[in-house]
Amino acid sequence: MSLKDVKIFKIEDRPKDAWVDMSLRQLREGEVRFYRVKDFLTGEWLFKVCPDEELGKVTVKALKCPPGKRFAQLEGDTMLFQKSIAEGWLYDVISLTYVDEEERIRRKIAEKMEEIPSAIRENFEVKAYEEATGKKAPGKNWVTLTRQGDEKAMITLFVLERAWPVSLVSPEVELKTVNLLAMIEELEKARIEDIYRTANQRFGIDKEDVDAILASLEKKGKIERLEAEYVKVVE
Repeated sequence: MSLKDVKIFKIEDRPKDAWVDMSLRQLREGEVRFYRVKDFLTGEWLFKVCPDEELGKVTVKALKCPPGKRFAQLEGDTMLFQKSIAEGWLYDVISLTYVDEEERIRRKIAEKMEEIPSAIRENFEVKAYEEATGKKAPGKNWVTLTRQGDEKAMITLFVLERAWPVSLVSPEVELKTVNLLAMIEELEKARIEDIYRTANQRFGIDKEDVDAILASLEKKGKIERLEAEYVKVVE
């Protein structure tokens, strides 16, 4: 899956600021940067990225999350990236969120490669913990590798590991919805039969899925049916 629909923009570069290093339980100081994220699946985010030059690691912190009971629990959450034995690379131990029976967000370290979402496996280097760090640690199995200084990649991993697993809609379904809505907008007044044909040709979406997506978009007020055979995007 391509991540081109996760848009990340740097909005501030602050020469001196402070943050709490949760692993050391220390207050650290240095340059920080702020990023706004528009994620097609979950919504808008605000992140603070804190590179610790002295210790060679980076803390990524979610300052503002999309609305909702699940995402609210991720506000203030952090992800730590540390030096790998591979020169110029940082690693992050892959742990994924899930929702318990009381709608509380929990986290579980990925034990098997199959547990790692395809969006991570297809877009990032995934290595065994020992291969990336040169040491063993009970319970730490798989890590991602990102290039030192690639803060947008680190933020993307936060979204993929923390937010996507607890989204009410899967990324596959949402991506189909985004593509279909853009296609209808492009066609302006779109005949439903044309939508079926074009959606299948361009995106491989079958008629049943098109009907379900159209019903959802109409319920949300994003499209309207002009006649029995036509729909258009609501401005």
